[in-house]
Amino acid sequence: MPREIITIECSEARKEGKPPSRYTTTRNKKLKPEKLEIKKFNPFLKRHTVHREVK
Repeated sequence: MPREIITIECSEARKEGKPPSRYTTTRNKKLKPEKLEIKKFNPFLKRHTVHREVK
């Protein structure tokens, strides 16, 4: 199965002392082998931030 479920976490929240927001999504391992990086809304910071894939 080429699709896998991954968790993405805010990369800016810990620098500011806030809890990181997390989202779950899927990605195709064969087409996108690198780690996923998406701009999503962080409700703790009340703005859109870069979320990166975590293990």
